[in-house]
Amino acid sequence: MSTNHFKKVQQLLADHDAFLAQKNEPQKGGNGIFERWKNPVVTAAHAPILWRYDLDPATNPHLLERQGVNAAFNSGAIFHEGKYLLCVRVEGVDRKSFFAIAESPNGVDNFRFWDYPVVLPEMEDPDINVYDMRLVRHEDGWIYGQFCTERKDPAAPPGDTSQATAQGGLVRTRDLRTWERLPDLKTPSSQQRNVVLHPEFVDGKYAFYTRPQDGFVDVGGGGGIGWGLSELMNPAVLTHEKIIDQRLYHTIKEVKNGQGPAPLRTPEGWLHLAHGVRNTAAGLRYVLYMFMTAIDEPWRVTHAPAGHFIAPEGDERVGDVSNVTFSNGWILNAQNEVFIYYGSSDTRMHVATSTLEKLVDYCLNTPSDGLRSAASVQTRIGLIERNLAFLNRVK
Repeated sequence: MSTNHFKKVQQLLADHDAFLAQKNEPQKGGNGIFERWKNPVVTAAHAPILWRYDLDPATNPHLLERQGVNAAFNSGAIFHEGKYLLCVRVEGVDRKSFFAIAESPNGVDNFRFWDYPVVLPEMEDPDINVYDMRLVRHEDGWIYGQFCTERKDPAAPPGDTSQATAQGGLVRTRDLRTWERLPDLKTPSSQQRNVVLHPEFVDGKYAFYTRPQDGFVDVGGGGGIGWGLSELMNPAVLTHEKIIDQRLYHTIKEVKNGQGPAPLRTPEGWLHLAHGVRNTAAGLRYVLYMFMTAIDEPWRVTHAPAGHFIAPEGDERVGDVSNVTFSNGWILNAQNEVFIYYGSSDTRMHVATSTLEKLVDYCLNTPSDGLRSAASVQTRIGLIERNLAFLNRVK
């Protein structure tokens, strides 16, 4: 190896290490509910040099990138062995997505990928693409991964190479390194997206949040966040689904909606993060919203703040699929801090931080959607009148 080539390799590795070591900081301002952090926490540039470059001068004398990475987004999340871990959807320039674990000591910066991507066992009918894994530490002792598995639609007309089918893929692990593939979730619906496992047994059964669909893209006649119970995880079979959080006209979830990560248990109820989609003149807009369900009846919504919780802002609005925020991972630590990981525009990962107390307060005390402009005005007038009365009292 020439000295010049070796120096180039050393510089490439040093520059990448300096990039990964950058400190993050919270943005100024905000609404008091959460803090956005300034820098994305994981991007395509975080992908290890060893994944992208052939460093051997005999086979790559010009030190060119051989296997590019296009995006890193929509990550599952878990706190494991003292580290904040993201199960990142990494998309190569070949448009194939795969999963990889990125680790941080503090949850807001210094995320570094493990040496190898996740080796996901294939089924007899292999996945063409996989994405958006949720990680759930279940009370049965396993860590389960739920993800979307995509395959070409066998019913597509000849010559149509765009039609696909989506189902809920399932894996389990103890250490996030060795993965056991389970049969895909079976439900009454023809297709499934955004399958999420509830972290506790319900009536002695495994409980799932689903998003039943008639087609790969179109929700069809139903839609919304579904709920169902399975006797087993191997195989997991839902004989019945009911919609617990419906799509609604002229709201942030009028086109479709889906559960984000598994809900967090609180004394006041289960805390949920979901995504909602509406159509605009500029195309679909994905935002995040929250709601709460009863502790003893996780399918029953008790509180639903109006409108979005997080929407794309600034640079977050630009990317491969613009105007999107999407979350399938959050972490509650021992200090009751909540780290909300969200992808922007199918390109990169961000973090917003809050506390369990603040998020519960937001859900319990934010008005619900009146579903009409006049009702929205009356709700706002009520707030104005209470504030004027308060200011008069303290004068």
